[in-house]
Amino acid sequence: MSNMDSVRVRVFSLNCWGIRYLSKYCPQRYAMIGEMLYKEQHDIVLLQEVWSEKDYLFLKKKLASCHPHSHYFRSGVIGSGLAIFSKHRIRDTFLYRYSLNGYPYMAHHGDWFGGKAVGMAILNLGSLTANVYVTHLHAEYSREKDSYLPHRVVQAWELQQFIRHTSAGADVVIVGGDLNMHPQDLGNRLLRAYTGLQDSYLETAKFDGCENGMTLIADNPFISKKELVPFEKGIRIDYILFKGSSKADVHCDSMSTTKGSVPNHPFPYSDHEALTAELRLEPHTPAETGSDRKLKNKDSTTGKLAELVDIVTEARTEVKVGLHCAERMRYTAARTGVMGLALLFLELVIAAVPYLALGAEQPFPRTSFYLLAVLCFAILLTTSMLYIFYTMELKSLQGAEDQMRLGIGSLQEKLKGFCLAQLHNPSGRPPEVQEPGAFEPEE
Repeated sequence: MSNMDSVRVRVFSLNCWGIRYLSKYCPQRYAMIGEMLYKEQHDIVLLQEVWSEKDYLFLKKKLASCHPHSHYFRSGVIGSGLAIFSKHRIRDTFLYRYSLNGYPYMAHHGDWFGGKAVGMAILNLGSLTANVYVTHLHAEYSREKDSYLPHRVVQAWELQQFIRHTSAGADVVIVGGDLNMHPQDLGNRLLRAYTGLQDSYLETAKFDGCENGMTLIADNPFISKKELVPFEKGIRIDYILFKGSSKADVHCDSMSTTKGSVPNHPFPYSDHEALTAELRLEPHTPAETGSDRKLKNKDSTTGKLAELVDIVTEARTEVKVGLHCAERMRYTAARTGVMGLALLFLELVIAAVPYLALGAEQPFPRTSFYLLAVLCFAILLTTSMLYIFYTMELKSLQGAEDQMRLGIGSLQEKLKGFCLAQLHNPSGRPPEVQEPGAFEPEE
């Protein structure tokens, strides 16, 4: 194959819903997933919610002949749940764990214990270098009262930063995973606008799957329709995104999703639908220079910058809302802790009465006294831990808000520069020293 031949890559992504002893039919479904992946022979497989390393090792053994290269990303208390299988050799890997990921006292949601993160693998696809990312963001749980929205926005912000700063030397960028965001949600718009990533479902020439590309559907027997309110049929929260570079264009020739049921099986692979995208990578000829490509994209750059400024401003506003909420919660924890400390001090004073007044008896029953002391100590310990947690949350939110403020300033400067350049270049030809936009890494 010559260096200029196109390369075809089949990418698969699935949230496996693999919580051992809690997810229904977990061993049987992993066996089904392994059989399907062995049969379909995808080039790259991106899996989420593979919470047990035993299940990863089962798939690794099952796919050893067709996907000899794999990596399991470890993070958090029970792991990140992220895994990648590839026909192509994995040259390098890296994991970035999100700074915010829910609350530890929301144990029934479990996101905090999962160590949500983004995993990166660097592959060679023919003559091209590909950065492949797999990620899983915090779940929404309630559309109307989404208390995790600031956390998910910060995760989307950190995801786009991680992708931009690590993919500068890549010819192709591929991102797959459960973003837990609708196509027009703030975090989704922020991610795609800042990185230039394209949505396979929107860009594909051919689609076969659920209506509107939905990946969480009401017809799936593992899904409760209450979880989808107010969306009766389902939602689209799983994605395969891609991006080319000055060295290669990427096109999505076809895309498909599973449709709930699996032929010859009593239940589906997961509560999420699986995605498969067939990508075509076309290396550029040496004759096509960077200046020619800049000229083609010149007309839309100003509009994209203006849109990106609005999106980042909206994201910064949402982070500020999270900041105010975290400040209130920290204040509440501090106030409750002071009350617990005061009660504990009062207990110590009462305990000291028999020693200060000789012959005096303990004014309270001993059992009640000890129980109250334990309660005061428990309140003090719990509120202290919550105060520390909310302080950490505040610092992460403040850091993200500061980064967004700087980003907005940089984008506004670039937007002003483009406007001035258009005034001085009526022909529309970009200046010779024009730098790439802030939302694209420099080549």
